[in-house]
Amino acid sequence: MNKYLKFVIAALIIAAGVYLMMNRNIGWGIVLVLLSALPILLFFKNEYILLAFWFLRKQNMAKAASWLSKITDYRAQLHRTQYGYYHYLQGLTLAQENPSGVEPYMKKALEYGLNMKHDRAMATLNIAAGAIQKGRRQEAQKLLEEAKRLDSAGMMTDQIKMLRDQLKMPSMQKHMHNPHMRQRGKFS
Repeated sequence: MNKYLKFVIAALIIAAGVYLMMNRNIGWGIVLVLLSALPILLFFKNEYILLAFWFLRKQNMAKAASWLSKITDYRAQLHRTQYGYYHYLQGLTLAQENPSGVEPYMKKALEYGLNMKHDRAMATLNIAAGAIQKGRRQEAQKLLEEAKRLDSAGMMTDQIKMLRDQLKMPSMQKHMHNPHMRQRGKFS
């Protein structure tokens, strides 16, 4: 549903409430005017994103992804403040199936902005994990420091410690030898 259609629905509900108040149904008119706050609330907090967060909290990634898939054009359906959370949720639902594909979604989420500090910390942590996976150690170190700074509640200390331990491990790419060169001598 287009985001501006919600304002039209709210205006129609308010008009119906005022009409009822004029016809001496003040109680029902007040109820309708108060009920008009629901479409206005859903303008700023999209119902699909709220449902995706609900299922994400219940650890049901498939249903969260299905609710997110109902958002076909995020620029037309979401308020600008929700763009970041749309990409954030896309990345989180994709994290279990394709961990290497999470990084672009989290970068976009941070670009658009996330309101909560722990959400920014989680996005930064996912980007750091992608950087470690791709061998960009210095970038990963900086991102882990930023994630630690953003994680004021200490909810992600275990994940940060685990990624730091991965950083300390030697990279396998530096120690791999060419398998065709093993049998050759110096002058072969």
